[in-house]
Amino acid sequence: MRIPYTGPLPPPIIIPRNANTPFGAICALQAFLSAPPSPRLQSLSRDGASKTVLLTGAGISVASGLADYRGTAGTYTLNKTYRPIYYNEFIDNHEARKRYWARSFLGWTNLHKARPNNGHWAVKKLGEMGLLRSVITQNVDSFHPMAHPDLPTLELHGYLRSLVCINCHNHLPRGHFQESLSNLNPAWAAFLAEMLEVGALDTENPDERRKKGLKTNPDGDVDLPDAPYSTFRYPACPTCLANPPMLKDGSKSKVEIDIDGAWSSASTAGILKPAVVMFGESIAAEVKAAAEEAVDQASRILVIGSSLATYSAWRLVKRAKERNMPIGILNLGGVRGEENFFADLQGENNGQRGVRCNEKADTLLPQLVDTMRGFRSGPHVAEVKRETTASFGRME
Repeated sequence: MRIPYTGPLPPPIIIPRNANTPFGAICALQAFLSAPPSPRLQSLSRDGASKTVLLTGAGISVASGLADYRGTAGTYTLNKTYRPIYYNEFIDNHEARKRYWARSFLGWTNLHKARPNNGHWAVKKLGEMGLLRSVITQNVDSFHPMAHPDLPTLELHGYLRSLVCINCHNHLPRGHFQESLSNLNPAWAAFLAEMLEVGALDTENPDERRKKGLKTNPDGDVDLPDAPYSTFRYPACPTCLANPPMLKDGSKSKVEIDIDGAWSSASTAGILKPAVVMFGESIAAEVKAAAEEAVDQASRILVIGSSLATYSAWRLVKRAKERNMPIGILNLGGVRGEENFFADLQGENNGQRGVRCNEKADTLLPQLVDTMRGFRSGPHVAEVKRETTASFGRME
């Protein structure tokens, strides 16, 4: 994943003009989702008629108690010095991994107890109405597959619910890993218990968290100023420990642990990483292809809760634009390149040919569902659902 766009974002462009209120935004989105396919749309398959692909970002999960990146209380907004860990740094640096896993250990509790919010459940209902073909999410919180398992979801940047070994590529549930971290780091576990007791992890108010020494970031970690990260320990991959794999140069790796079972720096394999795409890490070719296919099989794209600052998401909307797909955006604050996405949107438009709303997803989407209750799906919906599920299933 490329380094995120950090330049200033343009102010929101409200389209159509009456979408400047919640009621107007709902009317515009209703027109957008129920419109027939654009006659300008390139290579639309028959089964993709009147189907929308959603592209969601951190903004849809804010109401679940998670921070976003660029919202009014987002990590980049409040913490100008915030810098996420990069892939090569994680792979090459034992001390960097200690710092990452210490912060992740503290932040996991808050993420693990969080649940999908009204925005996710509204997406489920829109899917049940036959309005959606699939969801592409940049989020790593797993809320979309939890809320609507029957609506195909592509997790573009991976997920935090599992870890993956960089050597043998086996997966490990995060819950088991969290228990190992707790056992290896009793002092940190005691500190976590104290933070939970005083409620430092119960609030998303940045000022309150700072008073208690904590700052939580959207990737599920906690920033703890002046913490002794070098004391933190993490386990080795159990598969590599039992059977050290061969290295790329043809030699056999070694995986060593200390007396308590923590990974030793003398090891040449057995490194576990979160099953997410880190900055500087490439998205798997099959995931990239599946995302492009999801866009190509739909008749329009609706962005929810994303500023499109990451190239992997922005390029999908650019692809939709090149296919002459109607584009919709529901996001608080500016969006990268939005002035270009709507540049040729001239003439009469009540939302059918494009929509841009500056509203909160968790409050607007449920109201949109209520407004669209009268929608009736066509006879092709069951077929679309089977074929879309199969398409995403090929990745597993």
